[in-house]
Formats: sequence, C-alpha cells, structure tokens
Amino acid sequence: MCRLALSILLLSQLMVGKSRLGPADSESNSATAMCDFDDGQEISVRYKDTVASAKDEPHNGKVWLPGGSPMTLFTNVGLMLNQQNIPPGAYSVYVIPNRKEWTLIVNRNVTPGAAYDEKQDIARSPMELGEIEAPPKQLQVSFAHMGPKQCSIRLYYDKTGAFTEFTEK
Repeated sequence: MCRLALSILLLSQLMVGKSRLGPADSESNSATAMCDFDDGQEISVRYKDTVASAKDEPHNGKVWLPGGSPMTLFTNVGLMLNQQNIPPGAYSVYVIPNRKEWTLIVNRNVTPGAAYDEKQDIARSPMELGEIEAPPKQLQVSFAHMGPKQCSIRLYYDKTGAFTEFTEK
C-alpha cells in the first residue's frame, strides 16, 4: 500500500513537472541578440530561432516573419534608425527582403498574433547586403558594437548577410 501511494505521488509530481515545462519549452526556440553602448544603455532583439520551413522562406518584396512572428526590439534609450527617432520601449521588427536590398522596419504594434500594419511603422532603414560563405539553416541575428553610440544589427539567412545601424540619441 505504501509503495502504491509513493508511486502515485511520484507519478503525479512528474506530470505536474512536465506541465510546467510546457510554456518554458515553447520559449526555448527563441534567441536574443544584445548590444551595449559605451554609457551602459542597451538594445536587444528577441527572435524565433527555428529552422525555416517552406512557409517561412522570405519572398522578395513581402514582409518576412521568420518562424511565423516578428522579431521584438527592446531599448531602454532613445535610438535613431536612418535618421528616424525611436523612443525607449518595445517594438516589433520586420524585414522586407529583395534581391539587391533588404529593408528593416520598426513597428509600434507588439500585440502577439497581430497582423503587420504599415501605418504603425515608426522607422525604416535600407540594409546593406553581403554574401556569406557558411549559410545558416535558420535566421541568425547579432549586433556589432561599432562605436560609443553605434550598434549594427546583422541578419544572416541562407547566403545573405544584411546590416544596418542603430545610433543612440
């Protein structure tokens, strides 16, 4: 009888433990890229770090949602992107890929599952493109600290590297 009670108790704790892992497990496919400015302020981008399926492939001239959702930009300091002001806060980030140029878009709407609305854009910037030798199997995002008040966001997908700079105000 004691063994049966102990087995039931252990089994129930195991089941509760697994149910707690559910939401955290869904976040395990997200990655974060960060950049610190010289004064200690920072910006970061969270994005889905999943292997792209056919539906996640970028299409020229169309807003791309890698992993099915936009990236999220967090900043605790005012930024400039392509001479456009971005106040501190959280924003959705979209990309429009084209053959010769990609465009990075910062958008006010951070509501999960919301459709992209161009009217909510607060900044757009063309991105420089380059070809990379070792293509990643999924989108990779990183930052490079370029100067005391400059961080370059870098997106790598397939054979393309795309770059643009955020400047601290």
